[in-house]
Amino acid sequence: MTTQPYDFGMIGLGTMGRNLVLNMSDHGFSVAGFDKDPEKVQALEREAAEHPVHGVRDLAEFVAALARPRAILLLVPAGPIVDAVIDEIKPLLSAGDLLVDCGNSHFSDTDRRTDRLEKEGLHFIGVGVSGGESGARFGPSIMPGGAQEAYQRLAPMLQAVSAKVNGEPCVGWLGPRSAGHYVKMVHNGIEYALMQLISETYHLLKEAGGLNNDELHALFSRWNQGPLQSFLIEITATIFAQPDELTGNRLIDLIRAGAKQKGTGMWTSQDALNLHVPVPAIDMAVAQRDLSALSAERSAAQKLNPVTLSGIAVDKQHLTGLMEHALHFATIITYAQGLSLLHHASATYRYELDLAEVSRVWRGGCIIRAALLEDIRAAFAQQPGLSNLLLYPVFAQDLAPLQKGAREVVKIAIDAGIPVPALMACLSYFDGYRREWLPANLIQAQRDYFGAHTYERIDRPGVFHTQWGQ
Repeated sequence: MTTQPYDFGMIGLGTMGRNLVLNMSDHGFSVAGFDKDPEKVQALEREAAEHPVHGVRDLAEFVAALARPRAILLLVPAGPIVDAVIDEIKPLLSAGDLLVDCGNSHFSDTDRRTDRLEKEGLHFIGVGVSGGESGARFGPSIMPGGAQEAYQRLAPMLQAVSAKVNGEPCVGWLGPRSAGHYVKMVHNGIEYALMQLISETYHLLKEAGGLNNDELHALFSRWNQGPLQSFLIEITATIFAQPDELTGNRLIDLIRAGAKQKGTGMWTSQDALNLHVPVPAIDMAVAQRDLSALSAERSAAQKLNPVTLSGIAVDKQHLTGLMEHALHFATIITYAQGLSLLHHASATYRYELDLAEVSRVWRGGCIIRAALLEDIRAAFAQQPGLSNLLLYPVFAQDLAPLQKGAREVVKIAIDAGIPVPALMACLSYFDGYRREWLPANLIQAQRDYFGAHTYERIDRPGVFHTQWGQ
């Protein structure tokens, strides 16, 4: 324990907070950590050993231990707890002190807190952190927003502790106000969709293709050496090989099939609806998690509507080839949808996001890191105003051959009665986005028929209404 004031404070010493403190201390920053749970404080000091780290349970002692102007990071559950922590610590702070919310707060809460604390002479910024507990300990992807001057106070530390790709820190100031938390929200929405697509791939390979866990492990390991290389493909390969300590069987076969969620994927879908930006892969991923939770209903429904695979004969090698193309296709479409949302949200919320910078920050440390992000970064660097990756010639060329695999896979899934809603949503989005004409003229006619909502014509300007049927 040093007698000098500590460089930073951390409120919340759970796994993420504790690991980030240790990461900071590894890079030469002294940190005081606060938590009301004595076991968490003891765990921090035990793991910190000789590092310049001090754990405390008294908030006044914690604040007094920090160098001024203070910089305090919060890693507590999103929602009312963040406000409760702010209310408790605010009387102990001085003008110019900085609070940094590193949790998954909703972007609207970040804007509200920023405005509130600014009036009281305090700085507040939202910082998205992705990478799980391992990332927090050894290098996460970090997405800061807020006042740029406040970020500059944190920049040397954040650059030091972040993941590195080709020597570049996976961190960068993204924009004003809640830009950091908004980008992290969309990151999580993309994560939801990619996980759903991988699970659909698993379902097809297991049931229609008959691949066992060893074959799945080998296949995903091979995929991780090619265009699909990513953190999620890498860990999926590992999961299929993991033995269960209790039974000796593969652990994956013993896990209950009901996915949980904390809300960030849902927030992405909700705000996309508010902004009228289609993100159907993310929407479907959220819906499928909800469907997976209805285990009792699904069990009853299966008894009434039994699932059969009769007449389905799929060559294993042929299917794996199709699946690789289909998953690659859907992965590109998923990133395209998420980044399209960021493009439109940036204009609406005045974030002025640089999507090449966002892609650069996502290349390492975060859950959705993938080789594909290098190509995505290059696309936005060349065309900064690009509204959708499907409008970039390189991706258009990539998708043309890959779509064939996606179509074949969807046909196999339909015949086998295996749900692949996220893959189908990606394919439908692709087909809809690349068609100059869609049948919405009929919808406009229907709206005008029953509600006099009017319509526009293609042969002359103006707004029209018809007395239909007369």
